[in-house]
Amino acid sequence: MEKKRALRILETLRDTFKLPEWTNSPCKEPFETLIRTIISQNTSNRNTARAFEELSKKFQITPEVFSNAELSEIEECLKPAGLYRNKSKVIKKLSKIIIEEFDGTLEQVLTLPTEEARKKLLALPGIGRKTADILLLFCAKRPTIPVDTHVNRVSRRLGLAAMKGGYEEVRLALQSLYSPKDYLAIHVLLILLGRNYCKARKPICRSCPVNKLCNYINT
Repeated sequence: MEKKRALRILETLRDTFKLPEWTNSPCKEPFETLIRTIISQNTSNRNTARAFEELSKKFQITPEVFSNAELSEIEECLKPAGLYRNKSKVIKKLSKIIIEEFDGTLEQVLTLPTEEARKKLLALPGIGRKTADILLLFCAKRPTIPVDTHVNRVSRRLGLAAMKGGYEEVRLALQSLYSPKDYLAIHVLLILLGRNYCKARKPICRSCPVNKLCNYINT
């Protein structure tokens, strides 16, 4: 019964939102995805885009370039995204490690079995579970669902995951309800629902497309 409700939520969200073009495109270079994800931490999409654009104007997005770049120059580019000093240090440190330990590319890590690849990624500075799962799902097409703040909040409110529990509890709950072929779609669609309706403060429940399927509004 719970899986049927979960599938109805997915179908409704597919009818409501158009998936972005990039979801049908091959992943860009994993290192670029990694840099975008680091920049996006604790900031908005708009600020992430601005900072990444500034970074791309100044530098070629490769580990070799960043490992040799002046920290102050990276910082200047990342100012729009906030926490720019810490993010710049992480990018420079990661770049050096990727060159020294992985021959300058993440490809060899992403070809490992999923759990082994996740462990390798999580051992790197600045890479948490969400970032690791983004790389695994987007760039390696592995069966995992990254849990950002929107996915976390919306999943719990809808009753797709328990109200208590951490990142792994939410990720595994979602993965138990959906087929791996739908993992990317449900990840993106829950984010879109969170941004447009199921907001942290003052959710717009009355006009939400899945309000009849939602535990939050119906309890």
